[in-house]
Amino acid sequence: MSVGLMALFDDIATLAKAAAASIDDVAGQAAKAGSKAAGVVIDDTAVTPRYLTDFSPARELPVVGRIALGSLKNKLLFLLPAALILSLVLPQAITPLLMLGGAYLCYEGVEKVYEALFPHDAHAHEARLETVAIDAETFEDQKVASAIKTDFILSAEIMAITLAAIPTDSIVQRGLILAVVAVGITAAVYGVVALIVKADDVGLALARLSPASPLAAPLRVGGRGLVQGMPHALRALGAIGTAAMIWVGGGIILHGLEEYGLGWPSHVLNDAGAAVARAAPFAGAFLAWLVGAAGAGVAGIIVGLIAIPLTSRVLSPLWRQVKTSIRRKS
Repeated sequence: MSVGLMALFDDIATLAKAAAASIDDVAGQAAKAGSKAAGVVIDDTAVTPRYLTDFSPARELPVVGRIALGSLKNKLLFLLPAALILSLVLPQAITPLLMLGGAYLCYEGVEKVYEALFPHDAHAHEARLETVAIDAETFEDQKVASAIKTDFILSAEIMAITLAAIPTDSIVQRGLILAVVAVGITAAVYGVVALIVKADDVGLALARLSPASPLAAPLRVGGRGLVQGMPHALRALGAIGTAAMIWVGGGIILHGLEEYGLGWPSHVLNDAGAAVARAAPFAGAFLAWLVGAAGAGVAGIIVGLIAIPLTSRVLSPLWRQVKTSIRRKS
């Protein structure tokens, strides 16, 4: 074998080792950066099942699949390139865009609460709105479109947190890390959501186990418990999801205000959380989080209450005029 060919093989082996090291580095940085967004990921997991409570069992997994695909498109086709471009060209635009998304989450969450408390007024509010989303032909399309819109905001927050946690300045490596985080988080969130919505089917299978099977008795009892308990658990999770939309949206806005020099609300909440944690050290971390979430929730409710009349009386009529003007020109 010639010396030149041996040298070529050595070069290929060196490049392969460098590529493997680069992949390991991307995976490691993706894991570290993605962990920074763990709070929003948990909220995303809590929010999604609220869109799946009105479907037949046969449609639950297909709907989860549609939402997951929409979420992946959100992250890879829109948010990833947008995050990279904005971080290079206009990084100062990221915060106000995230705050707008946070305001939308507050609006959606508070609107659900408003609908539950004042159904007649909520229907009147809905009647004044002009649809700005893609036209949906069926109830399923409407639910999927609504879930994907909400996921877009949560995904934007996840991608922004991840981007801020990436230490490298290489645009290529940043893109790879964001892509790995996007795929991994989407698979994790919607895998858990699929398990949640199909837990009653698992319970039904356990409840139908043959009495002759080993451990049949406790498994059948557990299965019946799952079947009976999951409808209540899904309703509770729907309520938690609505609350999560409000406190995540409020938290996004509070963090955004901090960047613009209005940090006292966040500082007050941090101090209050620290005081509660010192008073009850056995559950300090949880209580500190609870105080922060409650404060963010209050901020989210205030923003949502402002957004509801603003949307129905200002934004929706303005959008209607824009659409009419476009139609006339065309």
